[in-house]
Amino acid sequence: MSANATNLEPAYLVLADGTTFPGHCYGARGTTTGEAVFTTTMTGYQEVLTDPSYCGQIVTMTAPEIGNVGINALDTESVSGKPQACGFVLRDASPIASSWRSEQTLEAYLAEHGIVAIGGVDTRKLTRHLRDHGAQNAAIGTKSPSELLRAARNAPPMNGLDLVKRVTPKEPYTFTEGLGDWCADPASPARPAKAREHHVVAIDYGVKKNILRCLVNAGCRVTVVPATTSAKSILDLCPDGIFLSNGPGDPSAVGYAVEILRELIGKKPIFGICLGHQLLALALGGKTYKLKFGHRGSNQPVKDLATGRIEITTQNHGFCVDLTSLPAGIESTHVHLNDGTSEGLSAKGARAFSVQYHPEASAGPHDSFYLFDRFVGMMA
Repeated sequence: MSANATNLEPAYLVLADGTTFPGHCYGARGTTTGEAVFTTTMTGYQEVLTDPSYCGQIVTMTAPEIGNVGINALDTESVSGKPQACGFVLRDASPIASSWRSEQTLEAYLAEHGIVAIGGVDTRKLTRHLRDHGAQNAAIGTKSPSELLRAARNAPPMNGLDLVKRVTPKEPYTFTEGLGDWCADPASPARPAKAREHHVVAIDYGVKKNILRCLVNAGCRVTVVPATTSAKSILDLCPDGIFLSNGPGDPSAVGYAVEILRELIGKKPIFGICLGHQLLALALGGKTYKLKFGHRGSNQPVKDLATGRIEITTQNHGFCVDLTSLPAGIESTHVHLNDGTSEGLSAKGARAFSVQYHPEASAGPHDSFYLFDRFVGMMA
C-alpha cells in the first residue's frame, strides 16, 4: 500500500504498444514519459533512482515492496545529488521507513524532486510483457489512457538518443572522497585506501559516485572532466591514466565522444565501464546494437574468459557491443552467461580495457573490485 493510503489518486502506466497498467499516484503529480525498463535488483532502489545511466527511463522495480529503508544522503549515486530516472514503477510501497540511516521517506523524496511515480502496479505482469515485447516508451500520469498513449508514442525513441549531454558536468572538478569516507563505519578496515600516487582523468558521461570512490581508494587522484573535453585538454592535465565512465543513451549517438577517444587511445592507459565500454569499442572500430530489454540488476552472471571465474555483477545497460564486429587485436574478455553478449574487452597494444558491468556495485556484490587495482597496475 502507499505511504499515503488514505488518499489514493488513480493513475496509469501506458506503454507505446497500447498496454495499460492501472495503479495510483506516488511521488510527484503530473505526467512523465521515457523508456520503460525493469531491474531485477532486490535492494538499492535509491542507487537505482540516482544512477545517471537511468536518465530518460521509467524504471520498474521487480522486488514486490519498495521504500522499506527510506532515503539518506550518503547513498545517492549522482554527483548532483538528485534522482536521474524520469519515472518510477512499483507494486507495494512500504508505509514506513525503518532504518537508522533513513532521513526521508521514498514518496517524500520523489515528490521533492518532481519524479512522477506509480504504485499498485502488477509489476510481475509488466516485467513479463517487457521481456516478451521489449523495452519501449511509456507514459505515467493521471490523464486518460488514450492521452497517455499519445504521449508515449510522441516521446523520442532511445535509438539514436544522446543523453550524455543531459548528465555530463559543465565544468571539470576534483573528487577526493574514498570508500572509507562513505562507509557506514568509517573505521572499517575492509577496504583501506592506498596512497594516491596516480593521476586519473575521468571522462564523465554520467558517472556514479561509487566509481569515483573506488578509484580514490585504489590510489588515484581523480580529476573529472565533461564528456566534450578535447583530447588535447585531457592530455594537458598530464594524467597517468584515463577512465571512461558509465552513462545513459545510445552510444552510437555520442559521436563526439568516440572521436575524442580515437585521439586518446594508445597515449595513456584506459579503463572503461558500461557506456565507456561501448564507446571504447566504437573508437576501436567495433559496433553496438540495442538489446531487446537490456541487463539491469545486481545479480547478473558474467564469466571471465581468461580465468573461467564467474562474477555476480551489477548492470544497467540497454545497448551492447557486437562481438562479431571487433577488429583483429581486440580481445573479448568477459561474456554474459545468460545470453553470451559482450561484457568486457581488451586492446593490449593500446593499454586499454573495459567492462560492460559495474564493478563498483553500489548497490550490489563486490566481486569485481579487482578491476580498479588492475587499472592502477597498468599505470604503475
